[in-house]
Amino acid sequence: MTQLKDDCFAVGDELMPLDQALALLDGKIGPVTGVTTVPLRQCLNRVLGEDVIAPRNVPPHDNSAVDGYAVHFDDLDPDSETHLPVTARVAAGHPLERAAGRGECIRIFTGAPMPDGPDTIFMEEDCREEGEHVILPPGIKRGANAREAGEDVREGSVIIAAGKLIRPQELGLAASVGCSDLPVYEPLRAAVFSTGDEVRDPGQVAPPGCIYDANRYAVMGLLERLGCAVTDLGILPDDLEAIALALDGAAAGHDLLITSGGVSLGEEDHVKNAVEDLGSLHFWRLAIKPGRPIALGEVKGTAFIGLPGNPVAAMVTFMRVARPMVLRLAGRADRAPATFKVKAGFAMKKKTGRREWVRARLRQDSTGQTIAVNFPASGAGILTSMVDSDGLLELPEEQGDVREGSEFDFLPFNEVSL
Repeated sequence: MTQLKDDCFAVGDELMPLDQALALLDGKIGPVTGVTTVPLRQCLNRVLGEDVIAPRNVPPHDNSAVDGYAVHFDDLDPDSETHLPVTARVAAGHPLERAAGRGECIRIFTGAPMPDGPDTIFMEEDCREEGEHVILPPGIKRGANAREAGEDVREGSVIIAAGKLIRPQELGLAASVGCSDLPVYEPLRAAVFSTGDEVRDPGQVAPPGCIYDANRYAVMGLLERLGCAVTDLGILPDDLEAIALALDGAAAGHDLLITSGGVSLGEEDHVKNAVEDLGSLHFWRLAIKPGRPIALGEVKGTAFIGLPGNPVAAMVTFMRVARPMVLRLAGRADRAPATFKVKAGFAMKKKTGRREWVRARLRQDSTGQTIAVNFPASGAGILTSMVDSDGLLELPEEQGDVREGSEFDFLPFNEVSL
């Protein structure tokens, strides 16, 4: 476990490039949850807490990759057919309990352990049987179709590293070496709340001047997709005492507190004062669009993230700034999402000096090449743009105006939701 320090998130006031911010976060915080051992069947989508070291080879013995015939390579005539007697039969799970001598041919099936002696296997379709003998063609290489013990996994090797998200393939690999349970991090406990006298929950009546709370539901969904145990603290009024009381109570039983909006300098933005009264708060002014301001801090040792209030800005800053922090707190090692290059199917104005994300859908142009087409409305409050897009086209800091056909990194939404 890593205890957050009061100055953990302290930085200067100048606009900071995203990569510098992510590197700073990576160096300042670490896992804050404990490690527990759970049955393998319950490990899917958990984060591995310790290296898994293979207690055995996989496969555990030399075996056949095909159905066919196992022979001594040195018994073969290199220039013409070889006739050998078939003296035994070996199937998976039923090893030959003797060595096979020179001049013998062993009928063998896929996955069956290689008998002592033979080193080469013919595929059955390349051979023909005549009575109790088999006729083998020339031209095979020594060791053909024979798989060595440990070809996949070597005993004593690290097969899954700590910090890895456990997917179905990791479950299979752990099972292949006989693991019945794994050490995993406890889920990160995250508390989410909204503030504002104008904010209402879906299903409630929304009088004139009121809005429904989209951000809290989007943020809770993002956290749950990352494996967090989420507590919904609901909507808090614009009241300093009520907000401070809620933060104080939540800090004791959670690893992360997160909200959107309410941390600016306005008279009704009481979250800022409440966090500072209970711990510390630092505004990170990042050179990004959307979502330049983001608040990071701690409340009595519990990490706090204050996302921007506009829905798109809240989601994008979560995906690109808060997500790496959440994964780091949860013990994840693989925090950088995968991107791939696509060409822009549009042109737009852009200032240099900041990284921007354009909501876009992937399409094929007339030549069959994949291009990214931007959503027509780019405002930070246009939540439909997140629904109708496939991901974010990332425009680097040094990029000026975008020309159609220019190539950029594309970040699919599914890469930042797991």
